[in-house]
Amino acid sequence: MSEYTKYKDSALSPEERAEDLLSRMTLREKIAQLDMKFGSNYCTEKEENDNCSVKETSDYNWDLMKKDFPDGLGYVHDNYSVPAVMNKVQKFFIENSRLGIPVIFTGEALHGICGTRGTVLPIPTAWAATFEPKYAYEAGRIIASEARALGLFEVLSPNLDVARDPRWGRTEETFGEDTCLSSKMAIQICKGHQNDDISAIDTVISEPKHYCVHGIPEAGVNCGTARAGVREIESYYLPVFEAAIKEGGAYDVMVSYNSIDGDLLMTSKHYLKEVLKKRFGLKGICRSDWGGLRRVHYLHKMAKNEKEGIYLSKKNGLDCQGGDEYPNRIWVDSLEELVNEGRLDVENINESCRRVLTLKFKLGLFENPYTDENRYKEIINCKPHLDKALEIAQKSVILLKNNGILPLKKEKYKKIALIGPSSDTIRLGGYSAKTFRRKLDTIYDVLKTELPDVEILQCDGCGISDGDFEFALSDQHHLQGITAEKKNENIDEAVKITEQCELVIFCGGDDTISSGEGRDRCELTLCGKQSELIKKLSETGKPIVFAMIHGKPLAIKDESDICDAVISCWFGGEFGSRAVCDVILGNINPGGKLPFSLPRRSTMIPCYYSMLPGASNEYYEGTGTALYPFGFGLSYTTFDYTDLSLVKLENNDVKVSITVKNTGNMTGDEVVQIYVEDCESTVVTPTVLLKDFKRITLMPDESKTVEFILGFDAFKLLNQNYEWVVEPGTFRIHAASSSRDIRLTKEIEL
Repeated sequence: MSEYTKYKDSALSPEERAEDLLSRMTLREKIAQLDMKFGSNYCTEKEENDNCSVKETSDYNWDLMKKDFPDGLGYVHDNYSVPAVMNKVQKFFIENSRLGIPVIFTGEALHGICGTRGTVLPIPTAWAATFEPKYAYEAGRIIASEARALGLFEVLSPNLDVARDPRWGRTEETFGEDTCLSSKMAIQICKGHQNDDISAIDTVISEPKHYCVHGIPEAGVNCGTARAGVREIESYYLPVFEAAIKEGGAYDVMVSYNSIDGDLLMTSKHYLKEVLKKRFGLKGICRSDWGGLRRVHYLHKMAKNEKEGIYLSKKNGLDCQGGDEYPNRIWVDSLEELVNEGRLDVENINESCRRVLTLKFKLGLFENPYTDENRYKEIINCKPHLDKALEIAQKSVILLKNNGILPLKKEKYKKIALIGPSSDTIRLGGYSAKTFRRKLDTIYDVLKTELPDVEILQCDGCGISDGDFEFALSDQHHLQGITAEKKNENIDEAVKITEQCELVIFCGGDDTISSGEGRDRCELTLCGKQSELIKKLSETGKPIVFAMIHGKPLAIKDESDICDAVISCWFGGEFGSRAVCDVILGNINPGGKLPFSLPRRSTMIPCYYSMLPGASNEYYEGTGTALYPFGFGLSYTTFDYTDLSLVKLENNDVKVSITVKNTGNMTGDEVVQIYVEDCESTVVTPTVLLKDFKRITLMPDESKTVEFILGFDAFKLLNQNYEWVVEPGTFRIHAASSSRDIRLTKEIEL
């Protein structure tokens, strides 16, 4: 009869099993659980089209893995493949670790699991543009089910940075500039990932990033320090992570590269221990962002060598190193030495290892370490997933300007000029799965199908970026090899084509070089010669519809002045082209709203709507207010707001009701936005601040009464003693169609 081993007893709780397993482990085995390595670095056959993916036929350098991981390993990253390949790696770690501890396979999945197979959803900014949090949940379910089907148990998303500097390339990964919108999306994406049971065959661990103030980097450059005060951080940035952890249930957190007022997040006792673990109650682990831990020593110069950098981070609350920062031997040797020297309490290692082991037991990995090798074929790119990807893309499209030309009257046109670098090219956005296994439709493809009786004359006219873009990305494993297509400049040809047609549809904006991680910009104008091309086209006198397909907020005042209609379509995933065409042709009525304010000029930033009052917002060159403000978006119909009612409930809660009527001739969506203005506060607060919103669908002449309950969080502020209070006084409640389009206002005393 075999000896009873407590940690192998599935009837016990994950916590009990983790404690027993921990008691049996050596110090080096514990430390090894706090490490993550790239699986694709050990394979024998990588996919040619993706640096981080492994071919189905690949084997592994098992001897090197035995040498590098004698004590086991916690996590394997960048090993995108099919389950049969993942299972081979899992089998190795189970059979070659003394206690048979499986690894957690993890991967990037901002808008679909990376690699070469997953469904590519619109970018997260597009989800935010729907102002419909359910789409974040549904996106999370798609991501989780596809990731788990392919053998992954954790995803390194969502990005919860409140992004207020549009120069920063990673704005496309976020939910925008507003805390309320970002928080509601954060809760739902994390719930979608985990679905209350991370042991299920269609769920994964959610790891929000980049904790906690990464979206306002100094100079707009990735990893830049955040110049922010305590009240600002507590009021606008931390609440998004708090919501994801406390309400969304997210287990893990990725810690940002940067510092806040000199306090490096990677080594911050305050933010890691006191806030993240004690106040927010993080249940899983916090890990460094890839390459971040090394920066403690060589970039931030807070430690004299690698070992001291590891010491600073680990003693102050960091659990795991993320990615191929230090070789496993350096990581394990350094921490072992620090414990043996008496400088680092062994309980520090125990606490972190306990967190990792508990997650592995909650995932069910000791009972089910392997993934079904055929099930993924029914899950990946299945029809429900593709249908939902299209729906999200359609709901995210924003109509910024329309002089009446849209929706197009199809019978009016015999020839349409389709011009621009995105007219016959798919724009998926950063951290996308490579889609070479299937054909995706471009805008040109869709229009030819939708308008069989119209001659569509297509010409790129120019490119966006110059193609190859190499700078300080050599140490970014997942970014290597990212380039944009090179397009020939043919502005004259584009003009000649336009002269033959009755209408121009210009498709341009961003590509993977002008937007994305490490793609920061000091100019927010259209890249390349796009602006020049639009101007030349306008000189023909033909009406222009500008479909802006982009990842970051762009300054398009000149283009907006020239064009007859402007559509904003954040990188729309596999069906972004279809969504753009559906709006242009009137197959759907656009109802998206801006999650970012769009500046008038590149130099007129920041321009987010909730800036504190005090400045005039006027320059010698003109007003500095946003060209198109947060929450803005037009429709093919119109909406009337009436009957704003405020009722004070118990505990100073306020019930808000508003009646909205569709006064146009087409069924459409309106996002009813509720802003609060504190009229007499002891600290300076934004003039208006979004506190709730609802997206509704109304048929012509239909009315709906929309209700909201505003509680403590809607009226609170961090007072001069840094206490959260609702101060007695007058508050204005604004019912609005955007942050600038206030329809009705009432005051209430609290």
